[in-house]
Amino acid sequence: MRKMLLAALSRLLQGPAAAGRTASRVMVASRNYADFASEASFEIKKCDLHHLEEGPGTTAVMTREEGLQYYKRMQTIRRMELKSDQLYKQKIIRGFCHLYDGQEACCVGIEAAIKPTDHVITAYRAHGFTYTRGVPVREILAELTGRRGGCAKGKGGSMHMYTKNFYGGNGIVGAQVPLGAGIALACKYFGKNEICLALYGDGAANQGQIFETYNMAALWKLPCIFICENNRYGMGTSVERAAASTDYYKRGYFIPGLRVDGMDILCVREAAKFAAEYCRSGKGPLVMELQTYRYHGHSMSDPGISYRTREEIQEVRSKSDPITLLKDRMINNNLASVEELKEIDVAVRKEIEEAAQFATTDPEPPLEELGHHIYFNEPPFEVRGPNQWIKYKSVG
Repeated sequence: MRKMLLAALSRLLQGPAAAGRTASRVMVASRNYADFASEASFEIKKCDLHHLEEGPGTTAVMTREEGLQYYKRMQTIRRMELKSDQLYKQKIIRGFCHLYDGQEACCVGIEAAIKPTDHVITAYRAHGFTYTRGVPVREILAELTGRRGGCAKGKGGSMHMYTKNFYGGNGIVGAQVPLGAGIALACKYFGKNEICLALYGDGAANQGQIFETYNMAALWKLPCIFICENNRYGMGTSVERAAASTDYYKRGYFIPGLRVDGMDILCVREAAKFAAEYCRSGKGPLVMELQTYRYHGHSMSDPGISYRTREEIQEVRSKSDPITLLKDRMINNNLASVEELKEIDVAVRKEIEEAAQFATTDPEPPLEELGHHIYFNEPPFEVRGPNQWIKYKSVG
């Protein structure tokens, strides 16, 4: 009772100023919802077309809810990759590791355009797609550190992550493309209204198996989108030095193609929607080139500055960063406030730190589980070890 009387006396002595401050806090809090626009329309870059009479539109509508979701997803991938870089340098993550920071608009924009029942297969720069396909950050980081709680039980590592309707992470350059066509064949064979997206980089674009796959996909009119993530360098070689033609969207020749600004999430989303509708309608495959950029080197063993300058990287960061572009659009069109986006940043950092803690404390898989999960839902069988006297039991 005494404390209540003292508080009342304090408010009385402070007078109208205190009441004004309270009212202003209420007004700031109410702005979080009432004063924001529910959606906005944006002009986006026109796609270059190949064997198409019309392509995606040059206007995109984004709701406030969508914008906040895209921002959080891209920030999560960016922070996850930066944490992976740190854990690798601490020698907690070992082996091959290819980071995706800079290319976040590609995977987030694509996922926003397709259905959860559609299928995705990609190369070894797979962390971003693993996340957008539904794998939690803690399972991705735990897989990177080789722990039992990883999405592949600690046995796949950076290049081999999987979940429902996501087929990895593949380590052989270009090999995922014919596999993707096979998945598209299954979609057509079983009469499902589903498509497959087969992704590869500009470095893999000269592989012969990709052209063989184009031919079969066109003959059989497979519902497959072939997506070249052109980040301008295949390992340490620029596209101009590696390819006689850098128009990757025209590489299908008899297959229609699109070239898209891969640093703009709305461009990617609208192009992926167009491509998905095209394939779903029974017209056959389509080639899509996403012009993007990676901030890290090819892998963690590549510093990334022996074949390009620091100034080039900084220029892309300052002019074309996909997260900054989305952030500016949302703030300038009253879809979010700076403070609200900062709160998302803080929440993302907290999530990443907690995931890293899990990834560094979770136990490694025991040796007796080495042969597990070779097949899905099959009876147990024996697997030969390094020699004929060592046997492992495989459980699906």
